[in-house]
Amino acid sequence: MATVQSETGVSALKGRNVLPMPDLKFTPELAREMEPLYARVSKVVTPLEWPQFAPIIKAINELKKQRNAVILAHNYMTPEIFHCVGDFRGDSLQLAKEAARTDADVIVQAGVHFMAETSKILNPDKTVLIPDLRAGCSLASSITAEDVRMLREAYPGVPVVTYVNTSAEVKAESDICCTSANAVKVVESLGVPRVIMIPDEYLAKYVQTKTNVEIITWKGHCEVHERFTAEELEAFRAADPAVKIIAHPECPPDVIAAADFTGSTSGMIDWVKKNKPAKVVLVTECSMSSNVAAEAPETEFIRPCNLCPHMKRITLQNILETLVYMRHEVTVDPLVAERARRAVERMINLTN
Repeated sequence: MATVQSETGVSALKGRNVLPMPDLKFTPELAREMEPLYARVSKVVTPLEWPQFAPIIKAINELKKQRNAVILAHNYMTPEIFHCVGDFRGDSLQLAKEAARTDADVIVQAGVHFMAETSKILNPDKTVLIPDLRAGCSLASSITAEDVRMLREAYPGVPVVTYVNTSAEVKAESDICCTSANAVKVVESLGVPRVIMIPDEYLAKYVQTKTNVEIITWKGHCEVHERFTAEELEAFRAADPAVKIIAHPECPPDVIAAADFTGSTSGMIDWVKKNKPAKVVLVTECSMSSNVAAEAPETEFIRPCNLCPHMKRITLQNILETLVYMRHEVTVDPLVAERARRAVERMINLTN
């Protein structure tokens, strides 16, 4: 099938294999059919919103069967995507593992571009689609492959641990990848006194506090997590001293120090499910609170609402259009993918 290649490494399938746009009317029959699905999200999706979402959700779920497609939905997706069309849901590590073992012909990445690249790296023969070409990441754009080569020259022999929030080209220059869920384990697995850890400075500093390994950092930051402040957390505690505060390790060190628990998005979810706090603040992207709230009715979620503008580019409507038109295919140069795959698979094999 012909493709149109862009400078970003994303291509659109050209003029073939297009399906008709489904009927998107909300009827009484559809309302009854979708009642079980609405029950799953009724705590976080209003009755006014549901008639707009339901026809698109039904159409997406039917198109997935026709295309033999799966949707990998990151924890930062909005609830109507995360709970209603996501086949596999989770953090970057969980989605990478699912991408590595899926039997589907088509992967739709309900996430940002580096995640879609990772899925393609692990599935060179599958079609990987992203609903919006502009879904980037401030961390991924903070470092280049040339930067990694310069670091290697400055610190010869020091292994490079690369956060998955990076481009395929950066991964290809790395020894091993990590996510926020396994960063400590990855660093310790190398058995060396010193590592280069890129690009998230705050994650690297957090890992430094959990290991005896010297970590050389890079000045990359997540534009969502770097905006949180310790003063915000102190205000939440002043309003309710019993509230539990859970932070992501991409937050600044003083924010992490003020939290009751620090963990990846999957770690935060597990903590809430295990501890069932009466009130909790999730110091991370806003939509995750809604996704967890849908499954934790006993907990009140206080939302310090920082939205990721890149994640929010993914919508039900453009997921639907992706499956109808089979557009925005993510490609990775095979030579780059081969080198990047070694770093990603080394991480996955370590944490399986």
